[in-house]
Amino acid sequence: MPALFIAGAGTEIGKTYVTAALTRRLRADGIAVRTLKPLASGVPPRDDPAFAESDTARLLAAQGLAPSPEAVEACSPWRFAAPLAPDQAAAREGRALALADLVAWCRAEIAAAEGTLLIEGVGGLMSPVTPEATGLDWLKALAIPAILVSGSYLGAISHALTACETLRLHGVALRAVVVSESPGAPTSPEVVAAAIARHVAAPVARIGRDAPCPDSLAALLVP
Repeated sequence: MPALFIAGAGTEIGKTYVTAALTRRLRADGIAVRTLKPLASGVPPRDDPAFAESDTARLLAAQGLAPSPEAVEACSPWRFAAPLAPDQAAAREGRALALADLVAWCRAEIAAAEGTLLIEGVGGLMSPVTPEATGLDWLKALAIPAILVSGSYLGAISHALTACETLRLHGVALRAVVVSESPGAPTSPEVVAAAIARHVAAPVARIGRDAPCPDSLAALLVP
């Protein structure tokens, strides 16, 4: 399992919770892991107390790393303050991002990885990452397997199945689907996961919000 891309069926559904839980589990099992979120929106300055709640900070903490300037830059080289799609957040800051640069950076990290490398995407699978490219374009260019994270909110089943079908049609290997608990959802993650599992070939796991990585997911990913 040299590299995996953590994709989302939507935004604000728990990708970072799942990525952090998987990172902690791999470390606990003695597996070398490096976890990255190359693109991160809604990230306060490092000296802002709110930075501790950012996706970048959560992933560094899961790796047992202090949020030094070097660690933050190495985890999330493209950080934007506005909680928007990266292309919009970058435009607000007068910045630009080219898909070729993002892909080249990720490929270099994959080539240099000495253990497992987890790359968390941003937003949903089809969220724009540049004015021209989506998260799917990014994932396809990397040509690595994906874990799809879904929520358990009303409508999550349709969103997850649509994302799974999109990955299938574009030839992206789907390692697993993970249903992340959505606070206040009308149905349980177990019900949502069972419904998704009836329609996809990939294994389906479930996880509570900020809960440990479940054995069912670890069994799929830990050698």
